[in-house]
Formats: sequence, structure tokens, C-alpha cells
Amino acid sequence: MEDFRSASREEEAPLILRSAILYASGNRLLRRWVEHSSMARPLTRRFVAGNTMDDAIAAVRRLQSGGLLASLDTLGEQVTGEDEAGKAAARYVDAIHRIHSLALPVSVSLKLTQLGLDTAESLAGENLERIVAAGHERGVRVEVDMEASAYVDRTLTLVKRCHRQWGNVRVAVQAYLYRTEDDVRELNREGIPARLCKGAYQEGHSIAWPEKAKVDENYLKLTTLLLEEGTWPAIASHDDRMLAHAREEIARLKLPPERYEFEMLYGIRRDTQRKLAREGHAVRIYVPYGEAWYPYLMRRMAERPANLLFVLRNWR
Repeated sequence: MEDFRSASREEEAPLILRSAILYASGNRLLRRWVEHSSMARPLTRRFVAGNTMDDAIAAVRRLQSGGLLASLDTLGEQVTGEDEAGKAAARYVDAIHRIHSLALPVSVSLKLTQLGLDTAESLAGENLERIVAAGHERGVRVEVDMEASAYVDRTLTLVKRCHRQWGNVRVAVQAYLYRTEDDVRELNREGIPARLCKGAYQEGHSIAWPEKAKVDENYLKLTTLLLEEGTWPAIASHDDRMLAHAREEIARLKLPPERYEFEMLYGIRRDTQRKLAREGHAVRIYVPYGEAWYPYLMRRMAERPANLLFVLRNWR
């Protein structure tokens, strides 16, 4: 009984911390203070490429010199209104043109709530099609981030539609959701690339595993499923155990680097990023830029609370 209570406390502490981080991510007053505080500037330098596209391109070139690929994310989400969603789509089309003109090994990453999904699915679909079509024409892949569980079905519907027409789209899936194994199997059958992450939203126990151990177990299972049956999957993790398992599976299956990718976040575990690249793996770094960085950073800490300690150590 003592061992059980001890194990329960170990699981409970990260859950409490995760809930607190997610609560803070939605606090508008705290967000406004942090995003405009000079104290936060070291965070933006370390974990966000900058405020502008030029800042992001400079970061991409630094990564490229170390053998790393990149995916650009113009930070923003949950826009309201057709005009705002259209402007967000236009920024992504402009980014695709810029990437193509500079011949950079870069994809773009986006959230469908940036493109108007909260207003209408049809609006988000039109904007996503506009971006994916531009990417198809210029050889730039579009990565669709997964948001909270309420968006999963609509996200997958729009991604599948774009994949069937153009093909240059990959979608994130989240290991903490019970449904994700079924989603992965369907994506594999349709040849749609998936990016596997753990998940970073507050979800109920009826939808998602609350225990870290269960999420980790599912992540390992889904990693094997994607590497065995998937199309150009991305393993998105900073967890040594998850990375070690993926490398073992890659070696077992004798997969060449063009068949998969590792994805990691800008500014986090840079030594591991470089080590994976030196080993010959394709490693893509998620490069966020823009002024709306606070929700992004808070979700990354919620996804893996150990990142909070890393952030605090580097807040200087």
C-alpha cells in the first residue's frame, strides 16, 4: 500500500503542475504582462525566433548550417471573423513564397483556428486549401497542428480533403487521446503523413489518459505503428526514452532518413538536436515567430512539465 501511495503522488504532482500551467496559459492579464515585460525578453530570444519573418529566416539559416531542417509557425490562434482569418492565410502564402524564393528546406506549420475554424469549418477549409495549393505549387509542405479534442474530427476532415487533392500536408496526432490509435491507423491507410506528439491541452478523463505512464506507453506503441506502416511520419519528442525507442525501431526496420523525421522545438535540447543530425537522422526544428508567443510557450511546458524547469534555468 505504501508503494501504491508513493506512485500515486508521483503521478499526481505533474498533473497538478500541468493543470496550473494550462490555467495560466488562458489568463489574459498574465499573458498581457508577460508578453510586454522586459523580464520576458530572454524567453523570446531562446524559445521564439523573433517577431518577424526576417527573424525566422535568420534562425532557419543558423539551423541549416548545423544540418537541421525547420518548420515555420506564425504564432496565433482562435481568430474571430473572416477578415482576420484571411489575413492569417495570406501571411502563410507569403511565407511559402519567401521559402521557395530562398530555396530553404522549410515547411510551414499552422493551426486551423488561425484560419477561422471557430467561425466556420468552410472558412478554415477554404483558407487551408489556399495555403496547401500554394505549397504544392512551390514544393513546400504544410504541417497542420492538432488542437484540443473538440477540433480533432474537423481537422482530420480538412486535412484528408487537402491530401487527396494536393498531397503536401502532414497532421499532428496526440498520444494522450484514447482515439489516436484509430486515427493513426486510418491516416496510415490513406497514406497521410502524421506527426506524433504527446498532447498539450486540458482534457477530461473520458477522452484522454490522465496518467503520464499511460501516455508514454501509448506514445511508444504509436511510434512503432507509424514507423512500420506510416508515410513519412515525424516523431516529435524531447523525451530520451521516446527518442531511444524510435531510434531502435528505425534501426530494426532499416529505415533510410528520407522515410521519417524527428521534430523538436526551437531552443529546447539543442545538443540532442545536433546529436541526432550527426547520427544521420532527418531532424526538423519547429520555429515559432511573432508576438503572440505566450500561449505557445505555456502549452509546451504543459506538454512536458520538465520543460518548465528548463525554461526557468534559462531565464537570464
